[in-house]
Amino acid sequence: YQMGGVVSRDDFLWTYTEQPHSSRREIIIKKYPQIKELFGIDPSLKWVISAMVAVQVFFCWLLQDEDWLLVAIMAYCCGGVINHALTLAIHDVSHNTAFGQTRSLDNRLFGIFTNLPIAIPISVAFKKYHVEHHRYLGEDGLDTDVPTELEAKFFTTSPRKFLWLILQPVFYGLRPLIVYNKLPNDLEILNFAVQIGFDVIILYSFGAKALFYLLFGTLIAMGVHPSAGHFISEHYVFTEGQETYSYYGPWNACTFNVGYHMEHHDFPYVPSRYLPKLREIASEFYEPLEKHESWSWVLYSFVMDPKMGPYARHKRVASVKQVLEGKHLFRPYWEGVINYFAVPEIMKWISKQISSDKVE
Repeated sequence: YQMGGVVSRDDFLWTYTEQPHSSRREIIIKKYPQIKELFGIDPSLKWVISAMVAVQVFFCWLLQDEDWLLVAIMAYCCGGVINHALTLAIHDVSHNTAFGQTRSLDNRLFGIFTNLPIAIPISVAFKKYHVEHHRYLGEDGLDTDVPTELEAKFFTTSPRKFLWLILQPVFYGLRPLIVYNKLPNDLEILNFAVQIGFDVIILYSFGAKALFYLLFGTLIAMGVHPSAGHFISEHYVFTEGQETYSYYGPWNACTFNVGYHMEHHDFPYVPSRYLPKLREIASEFYEPLEKHESWSWVLYSFVMDPKMGPYARHKRVASVKQVLEGKHLFRPYWEGVINYFAVPEIMKWISKQISSDKVE
């Protein structure tokens, strides 16, 4: 590889076949129906996440009077690893693996709790767009995991690609607003309010260094950091013809097995804890496929290899129109309260009185 080399691709890899995961899922389930026993809840998930949140609050207390340099080092080496793991815990919870498919609201509220040390409200919005990523993998205007045309055209040299990696949290935050700007729902507003409240409490209780530890750890670990290698390893095309890749190395131990990405897309309702078991059962389907050995090497290759860049993604024509209106999970509750207190009848009566006054 040569530093500064220009990316050789000038377009995405447009694909006119369906994503491979649906058909492979059917074949695997037909051969190994016992995989369905892995679907459902991970009973340990809520306790592991709660412990991680508690540890981060403890570190906020521990670092409140330390030197800024030590706080920054701890954020990169420790806090960033934990916070990145919490973003992947949010990913797991978004698939309803904490409380099950029948308790969607409980999963969303627990996702908001999981979000707390991350310092930026992402949980509910992530769920909203991640559903589309699975259902419409690579589809134009629907899968916001695919870079925009502007990103792909600008970040074409090694230094620019390195900058793009540093700015990953910015692009992941802004891209949905540009590509698929869904209206916010009630839980997003709650997520925002709770997160700002938590950040203020941390700032008031432990000071600016504690809040910096959380926020800097979140941002740095989503950029040029070994934990962030999965952003590139999952779907960027390192081998022609293969759209999704897995990684089976040690970083899975602190990233909720997100490296088992082919397995996850094949079976999104299998909790991350059980993905190694899934691969063990259906190993002949995954063993022949290309996999990554190192996330750090993935980041290095992405920056240095002229074949790699934001264009190195499979893309499909959208199969459905965008749906901009969000689902309000609290609606049944507040509608029930409104009806209980007869608010619609009161409003009708007021409207009737106003109309009669106008007639007079």
